This record gives sequence, C-alpha cells and structure tokens, in this order.
Amino acid sequence: MNLELGPLKPEPAPLILGLALFFLLLWALGRHLIPRIERVQSERWEATEGRAERAEALLAEAEATREARLRELAEARHEAARIREEYAERGAAAMVAARAEGIRVRDELLATGRARIAADRAEAARLLRQDVGELAVTLAGRVIGEPVHAVAAQRRTVERFFEAD
Repeated sequence: MNLELGPLKPEPAPLILGLALFFLLLWALGRHLIPRIERVQSERWEATEGRAERAEALLAEAEATREARLRELAEARHEAARIREEYAERGAAAMVAARAEGIRVRDELLATGRARIAADRAEAARLLRQDVGELAVTLAGRVIGEPVHAVAAQRRTVERFFEAD
C-alpha cells in the first residue's frame, strides 16, 4: 500500500506505529497527568480565590448577623422605653391616687377635728354658763352679804350676758 502523502512519502508501518504510540501517550497523559493538573489547579484556586470567596461569604454572613442583632437591640430598647413609660404612667397615677387619698383623709380628719372642737366648745360654753351663773350668784351674795337663791333669775341674767357677745 502506497500512500501519497506528498514529498515525505512515509512508510505505512512506522506511520501506524507512530500514530498508535501517539494515541497511547495521549491516553496515558489524559488518564494520569490531566487529572493531576486539574487537581493542582483546583487546589491553587481554592488557596487563592476560594479563600477570598469564603471570606466574602463569611463577611456577608457576619454583616447579616450584625444587622439582625442591631434590629433585636433596637427592638429591645424600644420595648424597654415602652415599659419605662408605662411604669412612669403607673407611678404618676399611683401618686395622684395617693395624693387624692391623702387629701381625702386629711379632709376627714379636719372635719372630725372641727366637729370635735365645735362639740367641745359647745360643752365648754354650756359648762361655763352654768359655772358663771353659780359664781355670779355666789359673788352677788358676798357683795350683798346674804345668799341669793333665785335660780331662774340667775339663768336669765347669764343668758342675757352671753347673748350680748
């Protein structure tokens, strides 16, 4: 078999043997060397760009976590402010209620005291009128030199004296 391949005119047996060895070499390289090259490239990529991507992913996750914590903190501050305001209102209401109760008790005490003073004053006036009348009759008896026994006259005189006030 004579192949017309141009001016080189190779022999078919060495050509077939060369092609077979070439394909055998390609197969061996593809089977062993190319996966190793890919693995080394993958490790290099992982060492450089993979770390950067993981760092960016971790940074994004950290930022998201930070934002979530900031939102939780803002909500907690808002809740604390609401609770403080609520208890301030309760405290103010309690103070108003206590003040009103204190004023009511004070007014009751004043009214009771005034009533007691008025009753004591009326009793003192009654006793004073009685005693003044007796003292006036006794004094009149001493001035005249003899006892005066006009009880009705005594009462009328004392009553007129106190009504003049």
